[in-house]
Amino acid sequence: MKKLLILIHLVCVGFCLPAFAQPTLSYYLPAHLSYDQKIPTPKQVLGYEVGEWHVTHDQLLNYLRVVDFVSDRLTLTEYGRTHENRPLVLLTITSKENHQNLDQIKAQHQQLTDPAVSGKLSLKDMPAVVWMGYSVHGNEPSGTNASLLAVYHLAAAQGPEIDNLLRQTVILVDPSINPDGLQRFSTWVNANRGKNLVTDPNHREFSETWPGGRTNHYWFDLNRDWLPLQHPESRGRLAKFHEWKPNLLTDHHEMGTNSTFFFQPGVPSRNHPLTPLSNFKLTQKIGTYHARALDKIGSLYYTEQDYDDFYYGKGSTYPDVNGAIGILFEQASSRGHAQESVNGVLTFPFTIRNQFTTTLSSLEAAVNLREELLEHQRTFYQQAVKEAARDKVKGYIFSAEQDPMRAYHLAEIMQQHQIRLHRPKQNITLGKATYTPENAFIVPLEQPQYKLILAMFEKRTTFQDSLFYDISAWTFPLAFDLAYAPLNNTQAFGPRVEKVVRPTGKLEGGSPAYAYAFEWTGYYAPRALYKLQRQGIQTRVATSPFTSPEGKEFGYGTILISAAGQPLSPEALHTRLQAVAQEDGITLHSLGSGLSGKGIKLGSPNMLGLSTPKVAMVVGDGVGYLDAGEIWHLLDDRFGMPLTLLNQDRFNRASLNRYTTLILPDGSFNDLTTASRDKLRAWVQAGGTLLATGNAVKWLADNKIGDFTFRSGTGNGDTRGSQLAYADLQNTQGAQEIGGAIFETRLDLTHPLGYGYTQPLLSIFRNSSLSLERVANPFANPLMYTAEPLQAGYISKQNYARIKNSAAIGVSAVGNGRVIGIIDNPNFRAFWYGTNKLFLNSIFFGSIISGASAR
Repeated sequence: MKKLLILIHLVCVGFCLPAFAQPTLSYYLPAHLSYDQKIPTPKQVLGYEVGEWHVTHDQLLNYLRVVDFVSDRLTLTEYGRTHENRPLVLLTITSKENHQNLDQIKAQHQQLTDPAVSGKLSLKDMPAVVWMGYSVHGNEPSGTNASLLAVYHLAAAQGPEIDNLLRQTVILVDPSINPDGLQRFSTWVNANRGKNLVTDPNHREFSETWPGGRTNHYWFDLNRDWLPLQHPESRGRLAKFHEWKPNLLTDHHEMGTNSTFFFQPGVPSRNHPLTPLSNFKLTQKIGTYHARALDKIGSLYYTEQDYDDFYYGKGSTYPDVNGAIGILFEQASSRGHAQESVNGVLTFPFTIRNQFTTTLSSLEAAVNLREELLEHQRTFYQQAVKEAARDKVKGYIFSAEQDPMRAYHLAEIMQQHQIRLHRPKQNITLGKATYTPENAFIVPLEQPQYKLILAMFEKRTTFQDSLFYDISAWTFPLAFDLAYAPLNNTQAFGPRVEKVVRPTGKLEGGSPAYAYAFEWTGYYAPRALYKLQRQGIQTRVATSPFTSPEGKEFGYGTILISAAGQPLSPEALHTRLQAVAQEDGITLHSLGSGLSGKGIKLGSPNMLGLSTPKVAMVVGDGVGYLDAGEIWHLLDDRFGMPLTLLNQDRFNRASLNRYTTLILPDGSFNDLTTASRDKLRAWVQAGGTLLATGNAVKWLADNKIGDFTFRSGTGNGDTRGSQLAYADLQNTQGAQEIGGAIFETRLDLTHPLGYGYTQPLLSIFRNSSLSLERVANPFANPLMYTAEPLQAGYISKQNYARIKNSAAIGVSAVGNGRVIGIIDNPNFRAFWYGTNKLFLNSIFFGSIISGASAR
């Protein structure tokens, strides 16, 4: 009978709301508390009740600033700006007495994570720090809208209960983790909301235009960026995270409309092994508070299913490797104001109420479990340094001898994670790599962030479970294509690096010069080249090695700039090249003669002229917005190259003659008409370079634009004709997914796609089951998987058998043009620095690939 009453309450009160009546604050707030009337309600500032409209980011900021001005319980701080220049803010909410001692409280929490001093701290009166993060995905808005209620409640609620909460905790509210996405989504749903709410799922309100509001400006999922830190939102947030060292972090999300409500813990077998069991048990204990609160309002929920705590780059999992407890909340999404679901009509206010309810239950748990949370954090770091002391490995050393920029970028990320770095005392040779004090970094393991270091460096290939909510491997030195090695003693440890300094380049040699040259090995060499090309400076590329008259050896892909015949005077050219070298961290060499010592001469036919790339990327429905966003970010934000975003409907009527390169990101392009496909084929035949990634390569093959053949078959473990338990269906199918793993490939360093690389073995990230067949032409397989390619992560036996010795890149000649198919993602989440150059080489050198070396 009790369950029946709860269900009736759920349908009639929670979901439906008679005739979609707009609830008042009493629908959300605890009935037993009174509120200070001097604190304005959201409606008094916004002009509408919470849940009546979707709050826009500017409206949200307006309300927060008003409450900050009126209340002495909270302080609003801006911690960064988004790509679209929107403020990222954090509210610090606590008692007046705690506000007067915030510096001391911060210092105590810093000490709590330092095993050298944490044992001396008394936890009896130390406030717990609770971080509440809302709506990292912009089209999951119930979190941000619930933050309005959280701020009002914490600023205005009266009585001993709230006084005790504010005395025992410091609450950090991040009300909108992704302002750009939130603004995009709220504008869409508000613009398509009628005076009379339409609940039909086919209604335009529930169907955002591509790419939707989930992502940030460059279409990145910010909930995957806690480790890579490639975006200003993440970098600003992490600085605040480590400034405060929170004990509990809540991460408020949404899921499918036909779902209910989820809270962690997730599937026990899918926790990362580096996370202590005490974390899971404490998460379970906190979960009882959520269950009790949701029982009270009659909301359905579940836990320990579907979601996991494996990838440390998510908001609810990163705390777990930092001595805190991360809690994921997933609320069924109305995706608008009210929508039909299998559970009845799901209203926006109902979704907000669940998020606010679990906000309060999290705070209740933080108060009641305060000392346990604090002790958990202290013990986590104490155990970490003890484990580090027992570890036979004492540190890792890494560098990129011919490209210090990639090593710098990894070191920069590690310092943001509060990881201590050193330089080696002197040159060290390990295997084939030499590590120098100038270019190498050492990461000692005996430090508080021991477990996070392991998580970033390990190459794990065995797992308790074969299903992953996200990727199964992210080994950072492999992602950056760095030489690295473990160190078994501390003898090589040199001085500590207080602040990582960005490498600068230089121009060697005087002026006037006959010509200038720079090698393609530097990470930002493509940016330097493009800067020069945009200024009209003529450039050439060496397709064979040579030695300068001064004795300097230059490899494949070296860029040559003649001093004569340029739009700048010799003096101005010299000055410009000096600036470019310094900005982009490359070494430019002044050459005194065209008569090189060895190899080709500077006027050789093997010095091919380069044209300035004019690049467009086809986007829209069917295209993977994550893959497209990574490409857009790479070219626009990192390499300073304008990229035309060409919608498929525009493509159908656009002239392609203005472009040298067209990019088809992972996805399908079925909105292109038959005439457009013919136009695309004719453009390639006329000499264009068509670059495709992932499933776009398959789409091209299906449309006979390029010659690509894919491997098929189930490999080992074929279960056809046998009987398997129906209950195992989901897990069995899921085990065949490649959520994300790292594999070894072999690169032809003499091929234009291999220019700039110095070692043939290259680690590549794969999250696709596509496998490209090699072709008979031995010159047409520039990048291939090795015979035993798995380096880190999970892959099923069937899929593993299929990719061994397969092709990772295919180049197909179509008339005078080239179609380059890259099966995997060389730009994954913007931190896979090691394979970015494969993609950039396709743009800069695709047109010079010989037809004899193509399929």
